[in-house]
Amino acid sequence: MSKGRLEAFSDGVIAILITIMVLEFKVPEHTGLAALGPLVPVFFSYVMSFVFLGIYWSNHHHLLQATQHVDGRVLWANLHLLFWLSLIPFVTAWMGENEFAAWPVAAYGVVMFFAAVAYFILTRALLALHGSTSVLATALGRDFKGKVSIAIYLVAIPFAFQNSRLAATLYVLVAVMWLVPDRRIEKTLAR
Repeated sequence: MSKGRLEAFSDGVIAILITIMVLEFKVPEHTGLAALGPLVPVFFSYVMSFVFLGIYWSNHHHLLQATQHVDGRVLWANLHLLFWLSLIPFVTAWMGENEFAAWPVAAYGVVMFFAAVAYFILTRALLALHGSTSVLATALGRDFKGKVSIAIYLVAIPFAFQNSRLAATLYVLVAVMWLVPDRRIEKTLAR
């Protein structure tokens, strides 16, 4: 079956998630700059989650560019990914409004861990459909960054109870790792 509906639906869900996150901002009652102070943790958690959703959107787009078609297994794997992404606005708000307290930071890590696992499952479903000699298989290679991301989340989650700022820093490290452009799919498709 065609991949067009899957792409359109996924794009729409991610756009809605970003909209939900920005609507969580509460306008301060006062007009001075000091009124913005309490919003700093909320804003930082929003920026972090916006970047993560942008990374997922961009990589999902590239992944589907190297895909010829989808099947039911891929549709369900994609819905699995979207389920975990749909929890990002909740953990983002909880973390920001509680100034990066241990439980919200750990919960954020759990959601990000399962989103990374779901993305890994989606790539495996696509690889199973397209084969080991496909453009997609060549482009993904061993998926080192995907596996390292999962490992970092697993390390960061328990750290949230020792030092929640360190755990959040590890989450940012994952984002930075993915912000470094990965041109594997683009290069493979250009050939």
